[in-house]
Amino acid sequence: MFNNLSDKLDKALHVLKGHGSITEVNVAETLKEVRRALLDADVNFKIAKQFTQTVKEKALGQNVLTTLQPGQLMVKIVKDELTQLMGGDAEGINLSGKPSIILMSGLQGSGKTTFSGKLANYLKTKKSKNPLLVACDVYRPAAIDQLHVVGGQIGVEVFSDKGNNDPVAISQAAIAHAKANGHNVVIIDTAGRLAVDEAMMTEISNIHKAIEPQETLFVVDSMTGQDAVNTAKAFNDVLNFDGVILTKLDGDTRGGAAISIKSVVNKPIKFIGTGEKMEAIDVFYPSRMADRILGMGDVVSLVERAQEQFDEEEARKLQKKIAKNQFGFDDFLKQIQQIKKMGNMKDLMGMIPGAGKMLKDVDIDDDAFKGIEAIIHSMTPKERTNPAVLNASRKKRVAQGSGTSVQEVNQLLKQFNQMSKMMKMMQGGGGKKMMQMMKNMK
Repeated sequence: MFNNLSDKLDKALHVLKGHGSITEVNVAETLKEVRRALLDADVNFKIAKQFTQTVKEKALGQNVLTTLQPGQLMVKIVKDELTQLMGGDAEGINLSGKPSIILMSGLQGSGKTTFSGKLANYLKTKKSKNPLLVACDVYRPAAIDQLHVVGGQIGVEVFSDKGNNDPVAISQAAIAHAKANGHNVVIIDTAGRLAVDEAMMTEISNIHKAIEPQETLFVVDSMTGQDAVNTAKAFNDVLNFDGVILTKLDGDTRGGAAISIKSVVNKPIKFIGTGEKMEAIDVFYPSRMADRILGMGDVVSLVERAQEQFDEEEARKLQKKIAKNQFGFDDFLKQIQQIKKMGNMKDLMGMIPGAGKMLKDVDIDDDAFKGIEAIIHSMTPKERTNPAVLNASRKKRVAQGSGTSVQEVNQLLKQFNQMSKMMKMMQGGGGKKMMQMMKNMK
């Protein structure tokens, strides 16, 4: 996420992060490089210029040159200004209606249909809502089928009427259906349209007037950069939408849309899409995104994701097993499943401060655990419970069954044993011993 921008900003701020002398000259030179990095990321020229000018004024106003840690203070000013540029505080979604109506708009291929499903899943699982998805793309039959597939994946009802070519009538019928069947949120997926297509823009304007949604969201592909910002402005002139959704942030995004869009249309980014899975949706926090852009990670979001998957009862059972030295591969498999539910692996690693930079050229597949899972599934229940019984012939059978080698099986067993010892050490007073061992290693 924003790897190129992060690298360039890191290089630009490198001089100021060091302990060398900092002068007005190298502050100016650094900010010139910061502006260049923003422009390379497809940030609007005026915004990039204003941004660096504001940072310079604040830096000189706070006497950065004479502070004990000028580099750190400078980075903080850049981080604070980036946060403000992207919106300052996170904006929630308005669910005040009965039912709450959410209208999705955007260009073709921006990911509206998929994101409609992600949003429905988010509201169902995180907000305990009973959403209804509505197929109002009457021009692309595959869009209706796609929404039904998405709805089936997440267990959310989809309302459609293939015999009707009037999206206004379909949306009104869907709202009546929602009221009659206890749905408290209605998410209306509309056809993709170009801002220059007057007939199509009039159509979505008519839908908007007819249903009076609590939320009108503009879905935009973040990989389109500055073009996304220009399109958002054109849509906003017609719809006066309430917020922006940035999709495909897991790709090689330049970052221009995320940084510029709030300043141009004065509407907040409310959610971001971070992968293909239905769970790959995050509330947009400008401060956390600024941290990630500057290579500081996002520990808060990482902890939040972990807490969502945390089961206190399971944790207590696991603790007892570790204490009794009964931690087996079935327990290990459960831990892997919980990690996988947290999201895209590379995205998770990028939330750890410093890890993003180390992993920038490393391709971490979402199937990173596939080989491990195959090995564990090829074990018998007895072998998973008591790995010590795995002798040479058993290891050979497990390797053949999982499509791996005996060496890979041995490597997994070695890692498992090391992890088991560490977990045992962390029980009771073992944590103190471990801390002492780490001190002795220095």
